[in-house]
Amino acid sequence: MNILGISALYHDSAAALVCNGRIVAAAQEERFTRIRHDAAFPHQAIAACLAIGGIDVSQLDAVVFYEKPLLTFERILESALAFAPRGFPFFLRAMPSWLSQKLHIPRMIDRALGGNYSGPIWFTTHHESHAASAFFPSPFESAAILTLDGVGEWVTTSWGIGQGNQFKLLHEIRFPHSLGLLYSGCTYYTGFQVNSGEYKLMGLAPYGTPRYRDLILEKIVHLCADGSYWLDQSYFHYGHGLRMTSPKFHRLFNRPPTKPGAPPGPFEQDLAASIQAVTEEILLRIARHIHQCTGEENLCLAGGVALNCVANGRILRETPFRRLWIQPAAGDAGGALGAALFGHHCIAGHPRTPDPSDSQQGSQLGTSFTADEARAALESAGASFQSFETEDALVEEIARLLAQGLVVGHVEGRAEFGPRALGQRSILGDPRDPAMQQRINLAIKFRESFRPFAPAVLEGHQSKLFELSEPSPYMLVTAPLRAELRNSPTGVSPVPAVTHVDFSARIQTVSLARSPRFHRILSAFHRLTGCPALVNTSFNIRGEPIVNTPAEAYRCFMFTDMDALVVGSLLLLKTSQSPMSGADDYKRRFRPD
Repeated sequence: MNILGISALYHDSAAALVCNGRIVAAAQEERFTRIRHDAAFPHQAIAACLAIGGIDVSQLDAVVFYEKPLLTFERILESALAFAPRGFPFFLRAMPSWLSQKLHIPRMIDRALGGNYSGPIWFTTHHESHAASAFFPSPFESAAILTLDGVGEWVTTSWGIGQGNQFKLLHEIRFPHSLGLLYSGCTYYTGFQVNSGEYKLMGLAPYGTPRYRDLILEKIVHLCADGSYWLDQSYFHYGHGLRMTSPKFHRLFNRPPTKPGAPPGPFEQDLAASIQAVTEEILLRIARHIHQCTGEENLCLAGGVALNCVANGRILRETPFRRLWIQPAAGDAGGALGAALFGHHCIAGHPRTPDPSDSQQGSQLGTSFTADEARAALESAGASFQSFETEDALVEEIARLLAQGLVVGHVEGRAEFGPRALGQRSILGDPRDPAMQQRINLAIKFRESFRPFAPAVLEGHQSKLFELSEPSPYMLVTAPLRAELRNSPTGVSPVPAVTHVDFSARIQTVSLARSPRFHRILSAFHRLTGCPALVNTSFNIRGEPIVNTPAEAYRCFMFTDMDALVVGSLLLLKTSQSPMSGADDYKRRFRPD
């Protein structure tokens, strides 16, 4: 049975293809349009998934959309009425897209499939798609399931239990009470962009003190022992306005929202620490309650809040759950995959056999390129490159360059599905270099210097550096540096480029089975230096999605101060390249000095 899943029109539109229960392909529309978080209907992602699977539209058995638009429309109408007349401007702003697009999903699906599809179109609820994306690819026969985000149709938080090829959501919290929107409200208030700046807020938190934690829990959030919560809506405008927070919120902290783009100061640091502490407390209480109710040893998570890797690490360390599995594309993009899997198992009733290492395939589910395509793209750009006769020779050279302190872009194999680069579309560096974090942030990523980087670590070696024994293949769990390394005589981390100010790190473990090339690079670097880790960050320039093609990789390479680039089996050194038009102007724009 061939099932196409689609998420669209809100945030991170995507498509996914499941054939006979196997995840064949998944891709976000942003990777093709080059519009970050593109919410447009995923025409190009759909075409890519079908091409990867070798599936013609006529061979599709079902198409599944990741939510029920009529229920969402109902929520918008009811919210507008509940907050009338204050909700009227928001209602007027929302209506054009609803009347032109969001109420016509079957028509849009038909158009995307060229009018050649005559099979059924099924709809899941938003949190059913999240739950399916969390449980069905997991390695567990049975598990508790927790989903949290801004809002689906009505639901913002849900939990339940999965068994075999079915799951049931048992409890929910509904809009306007939302942990995701609470966190996004603070993201907005501290000057970051909603739906993309939440990572920044989490990264800023260790620099501050949670001095406002109790104030938030006293005034804004009513938190129960079981983790259920209620938000005082007088502090927010997201239910009816065009801003996230209200004047009452601003009076509580005695200041207006921080201007977008302004550098964060002590207040922003302390508020980030405070909302992170509140978020962690809520999630810990929910997780303990779910364990008490279900007795399950395993927990699966999805929804945008599940990307909070600091909270995930605490759930793993401080609750009775023994194992976590978190959907790598935990946000709306993952809803496309969840919708397809929901159709296969829950609607069509097909059985499920869990893969002991999960069925997400390292999330390497996107497009790839051939050696000829890579060579042609680089030649067309006028690039100078070196080819290698053997994989071993290339890997050894990459490791040598990294050990010399060079920053290397690496593009190989199938693109990752989700917001994390996992070695296929990555920028790599030496984690031992104390200057590497600022160098990559300021001269390559052109972003705030406080933003931390993640270590990619050889699987089986993570416990030598960090307090983490379990594999973490998707970079979704944070763990502290080992105590003896934190308390060393020097007081300095042996891997300062990937250790945050609080000695924590968002760890990715790399296995030979899932990521052969990346594992060989790490192994060669380990042999050269004794260090089993590398800096791994996403391969993109500021304001753009992660690169997808060799041409995009070369442009990013030339527009930044990256030293070397690997595209498939081809190696490029910056010193051998002719200048690219526009590169200097781009650098001056973000780095005037």
